Amino acid sequence: MGRNTSAKMPRENPQRIEPALLDSAPARVADLIAEISAVSARLTGALHPRTAASLAHLVRIMNSYYSNLIEGHNTRPAEIVRALAGEFDTDESRRNLQAEAAAHVRVQERIDRLAADGRLSHPADEAFIRELHAEFYRDAPRAMLLVRGRDGEYAMEPGTFRSIVAQDVAVGRHQPPSGPYVAEFMRYFSERYRLDGFGMAMRIMAMPAAHHRLNYIHPFPDGNGRVSRLMSHAMAHASGIGAHGLWSISRGLARGLGDRSQYKRMMDYADSPRESDLDGRGNLSLRALIDFTTWFLEVCLDQLRFMSELFELDGLAKRLRTWAERDDRFKPEVGRLLEEAAIRGEFERGEASRITGLPERTARRVLNEACAAGVLASDTPKGPVSLRFPPDDAEAMLPRLFQT
Repeated sequence: MGRNTSAKMPRENPQRIEPALLDSAPARVADLIAEISAVSARLTGALHPRTAASLAHLVRIMNSYYSNLIEGHNTRPAEIVRALAGEFDTDESRRNLQAEAAAHVRVQERIDRLAADGRLSHPADEAFIRELHAEFYRDAPRAMLLVRGRDGEYAMEPGTFRSIVAQDVAVGRHQPPSGPYVAEFMRYFSERYRLDGFGMAMRIMAMPAAHHRLNYIHPFPDGNGRVSRLMSHAMAHASGIGAHGLWSISRGLARGLGDRSQYKRMMDYADSPRESDLDGRGNLSLRALIDFTTWFLEVCLDQLRFMSELFELDGLAKRLRTWAERDDRFKPEVGRLLEEAAIRGEFERGEASRITGLPERTARRVLNEACAAGVLASDTPKGPVSLRFPPDDAEAMLPRLFQT
């Protein structure tokens, strides 16, 4: 914060987004940061890297599903999987929803890969944010690019900020900066949310504020909510709480803390102007930012706890074994193979007899059944097998993951 601004900040002054950060962490926020750090550390080390990678792919599909729900679109996991394979519905509206969902998975996978390789750039940098938008809409059909502006419908250009008055928008009661000033706002945004000089606690505390302020600026004609959720996912990685991509904010924002309408209400509340000289020194309400930060971090902690419990190794292995034993497609011994894969990450095909206790030929047939169902797979025809989580089965294997 640290900047004096008038109570009636001009609409086109980039300092209009102040306070952009909290000067210090209130007690509840400090406690949340400590808990988030601890739970994310447990989740990070909970699973074999190979098992974690398989689950991370499923989590991306989950996040895409919930991100679509936030936008008012219900795209089931199986539809998303088909879209990722290039199989789209014949109905144009469903096809467009599938395209959006597949794009989210693709962009989040890229973020996870960059983070794993140590190549994730500054998440709030304006160039990175433009890149997120461009990648999300890279293969979008024209219908997805059409936006209604002041002078009628026009096609937005992926990765390009609003720049003309004709692209001005209103979001509920909020009036974002006019198009000609967006670039200046985004330069200021990038400066305020550079993480280079921040410690881990400050990086975590900056996530909620950056999430709201990006939507407050509303830099793109459309797609700002999706981009802000992807940016928040990248900021979690950059803050050291990404946990190999095994959780993300979209599920929490879609569900809230017992109230699915909380996200929109809290975002609107964080738009509130400063109420008095006791409400900070910026243009926007400091009290509202503190409350929004607290709520957002509580959502993060709730999701981390849920994923940590769901993916705890012993519980996961037993859950997979029980699921397989109850599925009449499989012999009960398939559960032992899934449990072994969960614990070790992968195993050689020749070990199936030892793991199941079955004769070699029978064990090979049981293994082939699991591979045919898609719950075990290998990168090469004769290579070691590892766990997979087909979305149709994942809803039974991992209860409540896709619960609305």
